[in-house]
Amino acid sequence: MAEFPDNERRDDPDARSAEYDRLLHKRKGMSGSQFAGIGIQFALSVVLFAFAGVWIDKKLGTSPLFVLVLVLGGAGLGFWSMIRKAK
Repeated sequence: MAEFPDNERRDDPDARSAEYDRLLHKRKGMSGSQFAGIGIQFALSVVLFAFAGVWIDKKLGTSPLFVLVLVLGGAGLGFWSMIRKAK
């Protein structure tokens, strides 16, 4: 538990609130919404590249060639983006 000066009581709600605010602003790193955004961006890049691969395969008559290539490319770009944002 947090240490309070001797002249403050631990029951004091103002002191507890001030300690909570101090610890909250001291926290470093990424928030949960930033992690969620990274995950959504990764998923969207893979899905969009997959749909583009299906479209190109239908136009050119090649079966799974462009789907596989673009899904792997989308996953690679998604991972690269995740690593770049996580730093």
